[in-house]
Amino acid sequence: MNGLLNTDDPDSLSQAERAYRRLRGEILHGDLMPGERLRAADLQDRYSLGLTPIREALMRLASESLVEGETNRGARVTDASLDELADIMATRRAIERLCLTAAMARGGADWEAEIVASMHLLSRTPLPADPGDREAAARWEAQHRRFHLALVSACGSKWLLRFWATLADHSERYRKVRLLHHHEAEAEVRDINAEHAAIMAAVLDRDPARATDLMDRHLTNTETSVARLLAPKGSKP
Repeated sequence: MNGLLNTDDPDSLSQAERAYRRLRGEILHGDLMPGERLRAADLQDRYSLGLTPIREALMRLASESLVEGETNRGARVTDASLDELADIMATRRAIERLCLTAAMARGGADWEAEIVASMHLLSRTPLPADPGDREAAARWEAQHRRFHLALVSACGSKWLLRFWATLADHSERYRKVRLLHHHEAEAEVRDINAEHAAIMAAVLDRDPARATDLMDRHLTNTETSVARLLAPKGSKP
C-alpha cells in the first residue's frame, strides 16, 4: 500500500467527499433540477450520511455556483437563466478555441487515438428515450464529455483545462434540459453525430480555422436549442 486514497473506490472516500460527489452528480445529471430546494435533513436520509458532511458538501457546491444558500431556509440548486446560459456559452467558446488550437499544435498519435475512440463510443451511445430516462442521459453525457475532453486534452495548460472543465460542468447542467427533452420541437435536434464527426475530421487534419469555426457553431446551436426550451411559452429568446 502506498498510503494514497483510492478515489475510485467509494468506500475509501470520506463522508463529505461522498456527499459532494452524489450531490454534484445529481445536479449535473438533472436528478436535482434548477431551483429545487435542498434540505440537509432530507439529503441526510436520502444518502444515509451525516448532517455535517452534507453541509460541507453544500458549501463546496456553493463555491462552484451550483448551489445557492437561502437565509434561514437552507439551500437550493442554482436557478437556470437565459442570461447565465449566454454568458457561460460565450465564455466556453472563447476557452474552447484556445484549448483546441493549442491541442492541434501539440497533440500526438495517442491524442488522435483517444479522439477517434471516444467519437466511436459516443456515436454508439443512444439518446434517452424520454425525460424519465436519466440513466441513458447520464451514459450519453459521460461519452459526450469524454469526446470533448479528448479534443482539448493536449493543449498543454492545466489552467486552461481547469477553466474548460468548470465551463463544461455548467454548460452540461443546461444541456441536460435539451437532452431530456430532445423529442420536443423546441429542442431542434440536429445530427449531433455528424457535427461531432466534422469537428473530429478538422482537428485530425490540423486545420485550426475550420475546427474552431465548427466548434463555435456546434456550441452556439446547442445554446440556441436550450434557450428555446427555457424561454417562456410563446416567446423566442
